[in-house]
Amino acid sequence: MAAELDFSPPEIPEPTFMENVLRYGLFFGAIFQLICVLAIILPVSKSHKTNSDGFEPKNSETVKKPKATAPQISKKPKKETKKKR
Repeated sequence: MAAELDFSPPEIPEPTFMENVLRYGLFFGAIFQLICVLAIILPVSKSHKTNSDGFEPKNSETVKKPKATAPQISKKPKKETKKKR
């Protein structure tokens, strides 16, 4: 019985070009997704502000526009009823 058992490794065909493209494409896609998730989770420090020629530096004198107030829904005008005599 010992002579009947075949312990040789199975023959695995060489991967084709498209299988290699698919494998490496999946690896790059997974790495890209990890980078995107880490970019969302980890905050980026904004301490390195650069002033380019096209942008004006921010001044404390910059006038901010006041926000428009939304009409209050909870306050409804009361109906005027006629007095019964």
